[in-house]
Amino acid sequence: MRGAGVLLPVFSLPGKYGIGRLGKDAFWFTDRLKEAGQSYWQILPTGPTGYGDSPYQPFSTFAGNPYFIDIEGFPDYVLKSERLMEEEKAFREDARYVNYEKLYERNRAVLYEAYQVENYCGIEKNYPDFSEFCEKNSFWLKDYAMYMSIKEENGGLPWYDWEDELKLREKSALEAAERRLGDSIRFYFWQQYHFMKQWKKLKEYANENGISIIGDIPIYVSADCADAWANPKLYQFDERCRPKSVAGVPPDAFSETGQLWGNPVYDWNYHKQTDYKWWTLRIEHAFSMYDVLRIDHFRGFDEYYCVPFGDKDAKNGHWEKGPGLEFFKRIKEKLGEKPIIAEDLGLLTDSVRKLVKDTGFPGMKVLEFAFSTSERSDYLPYKWDKNCVAYTGTHDNETLYTWFDELSEDELSFVTDYLDLSGRERIEYNDAMIRLLLGSVADTAIIPMQDWLGLDCNSRINTPSTLGLNWKWRLKKEDFSEKQAEKMRKLTELYER
Repeated sequence: MRGAGVLLPVFSLPGKYGIGRLGKDAFWFTDRLKEAGQSYWQILPTGPTGYGDSPYQPFSTFAGNPYFIDIEGFPDYVLKSERLMEEEKAFREDARYVNYEKLYERNRAVLYEAYQVENYCGIEKNYPDFSEFCEKNSFWLKDYAMYMSIKEENGGLPWYDWEDELKLREKSALEAAERRLGDSIRFYFWQQYHFMKQWKKLKEYANENGISIIGDIPIYVSADCADAWANPKLYQFDERCRPKSVAGVPPDAFSETGQLWGNPVYDWNYHKQTDYKWWTLRIEHAFSMYDVLRIDHFRGFDEYYCVPFGDKDAKNGHWEKGPGLEFFKRIKEKLGEKPIIAEDLGLLTDSVRKLVKDTGFPGMKVLEFAFSTSERSDYLPYKWDKNCVAYTGTHDNETLYTWFDELSEDELSFVTDYLDLSGRERIEYNDAMIRLLLGSVADTAIIPMQDWLGLDCNSRINTPSTLGLNWKWRLKKEDFSEKQAEKMRKLTELYER
C-alpha cells in the first residue's frame, strides 16, 4: 500500500528544555502529522549518546536516551513548577539548536532530583510494574546500568581503559562495584523505566492516529558501549579485549585513505554458534519500540570491510564475508515476518543486490543521488521498483534547498530539464522534487521535515566525517503550521498516499 511520511529525529522536536522530549510536543507533532495526511514518522536511533553526540554511536544498543525523558511528565511533588521554570529559563536560547554541553551539565542533575524524591516515596509502591520492567529487560539493563555507573566513577573513561579487574569483568570486582554503586545503578534502572514508559505511551498514541514509527539501528555498536563490555565474545577481540580489527570503508573517489569508523567488527562465527541470540534479542527489542525498522549499512551483512586495529587510515583493510541470507532466515524463523528497510546506499556489488532481493526487504532510493551527468543513475525514478522506500535526502545529506546551490552547472541543467524548472521561482525547485518523489512508483515516500519547509544548510542534521556541528537542528512549532500541514495533505492525497 502506498504511504508517505516525514523524517524528523526525536532531538529535533520543539520544546522548552533544550532538546526534543517525549512529552506534549511529541504528541503535538503526531497530531500535525495526522493533519498532514502522513502515515509514517521516521526517526534516528534513540540510544544514549556520548562523545560527538551521534545517535549512531550510543552507549547501548538497547537503552533509551535520558535526554528525551519528559521532565514535565512527573507529578508536581517530584519536580515542582519552580524547578521546571528554572530549566526552561536555562534553555530559553536553545530553541533552534541543541546545546549538548549544557544538557550534559543539567539533565542528569534534574533527573537525579526526581529520582531521589521517587525513591524516597517508594518507586515500587508508586509504579507496581517497575520490578517487572527490570526483570523483563534484565538481559541488557543491569549490564548497561553497571557500565554507566562504573564509567562515571572513572571520570568518563571508556571501558577498555578501566582497570583490568573491571574491564575483564572479574566476578569479585563486579560484585564489589555493585555494592559500591548500588544507588547509581538503581538510578539508571529508573531512567530506563521512565524512558520506555513514556516512549510506549507516545507510540500507542501515534498508532491510534494512523502513524507508524520507523526506527533505525546501526549495524555496528560503538567501541565504548555496554554491549561490547558485557559481551566481548561477540566481537573480534583478543584475550585482553582489544579489537583485532575495526570497521571502515576502503579508499574511493571521495577519499584516498578510505574511512576509518573504528567500530568493533563482529565475530560472525561466534554469532552463528549461538544461533544469533544477541541479534535476535536486539531486533526483537527494536520491534517492541518501532513498527518498522531501518537497518543502517545493510551491505555489512553480505561482506564487511576490516581494518587492522591501530592503523591510522583504512588503506590496509580487507573484505570479509558476512552472515548473508542465512542470518535473515533464522531471524524470520524465530521472530516471524518483520517489516525491515535495508539501507543499501553507496557502492553496491551484485551479491549485495542479490541479498536485498532475496530477503524481500525494500531498499532505499535517494533523489539527491539521481542527477549525475557521468551516467544515468539507478536513483532516477523511472528505474525504481515499487518495493522501495524513496527519500529526497537522508539525515546525512544536504537539505534540498542547499543541494540545488551546490550542483555543478551540468547537473543543474540536467535537473532543470528533467523537472521543467526553467523560469520557476527558487522555492518551486523543492516542490518539484517533492512532487516527483510522491508521484513515483515507490510504495513509501519519506521526506525530511527540512525539505518540506524549504530550509537551507543551517538546518542540516549531519555532515559525515565531521564533529561539533551535527545532530543539533530543532523544529519550531511555527514552522509546522496548519497551512504547512494542509499543503502536505493535499500533495499526499493527490498522489494517493
